[in-house]
Amino acid sequence: MAQKQWSRCGPRGRDRPYRASDVEIIQAAAAQTIVTADLDYPRLLATAGLKSPSLILFRDGNWTDAEVVQRMDDVLRMLSESEVAQSIIVVERNRLRRRRLPIVP
Repeated sequence: MAQKQWSRCGPRGRDRPYRASDVEIIQAAAAQTIVTADLDYPRLLATAGLKSPSLILFRDGNWTDAEVVQRMDDVLRMLSESEVAQSIIVVERNRLRRRRLPIVP
């Protein structure tokens, strides 16, 4: 998967180094994958009925950088690129869940 820094989505400012809103980040990510612990993203994707971007959501509290890297490695070994595409992947310490997009009521 290609990487794109979310920080490039908006101008930097002195009081807020990254000014991109959640919506701007979703728009900039297009057909890519967002990796976050922010619970706003699944809600935004669901309410907008979007198929993309894909989302990998880390849950279960504070993760160290090393834990995130290790768990991402686990996730990417378990799931193919097509399984990640158009999905919300919820990553917990002992469990992995996948929900296809769009989410319909």
